[in-house]
Amino acid sequence: MSFTGGLQSFGLDLYESSTTQTHRLGERAETADGRVFRYAKAGGSALVAGNMLQAPAQITNHQQLTPSAAALGATTISVTLGATAATENQYAGGYAIIDTTPGNGYAYLISSHAAVLSAGVMTLTLAEPLKVALTTSSRVSLQANPYNGVIQSPVTTLTGAVVGCAVVPAAASEFCWIQTRGVAPVLVAGTPGVGLAVVVPATAAGAVVIDGAATATHVVGKMMVTGVDGKNQAVFLHLE
Repeated sequence: MSFTGGLQSFGLDLYESSTTQTHRLGERAETADGRVFRYAKAGGSALVAGNMLQAPAQITNHQQLTPSAAALGATTISVTLGATAATENQYAGGYAIIDTTPGNGYAYLISSHAAVLSAGVMTLTLAEPLKVALTTSSRVSLQANPYNGVIQSPVTTLTGAVVGCAVVPAAASEFCWIQTRGVAPVLVAGTPGVGLAVVVPATAAGAVVIDGAATATHVVGKMMVTGVDGKNQAVFLHLE
């Protein structure tokens, strides 16, 4: 399948996966029939084609962290982690979100950082300088790139934002395209009617279910046919 529009140089076919990264995570591509895809990396488990996916699970110990003071225009931020370690560049391509004044409401793209032990100090190199100086009264929450380590949408409760549907059965840590918009063969739970909105989480991992049949749901699209439980069927995704 060939892509068209937007990104014009493609290092990976739609139905392939690879251990080598060829695009920026989250990069957008579109086919001539209007389907939209994002470049992603699988998390610690293999992806199942046709299963809905979410971003890496949130790490509460990496939220609302106390920074060292940082001057206006600085390109690094140092924060003290909670009781969860971080691997090298776990947040590269993600964001440092300032959630407490001074600096409240700004988000900065993270370029790199070293591995840090639990409760250690992490120094983040930013892709852009600080627009507001930070003090020890500021708070910084770390948000990973949502396409870095995508996992199967779980049963009952989401632990991260919904990001797309798996296109191929990529192995753990492999790179691939995931679908975010257009006609997709999605795993269905229950028998939602044609035209009805469907959501995750569902009663089966990676599946969609009729809107309102589960709590804390996220609408991902609409059924294009009458649903059959346990089958992959045509769903029109509209995640972007």
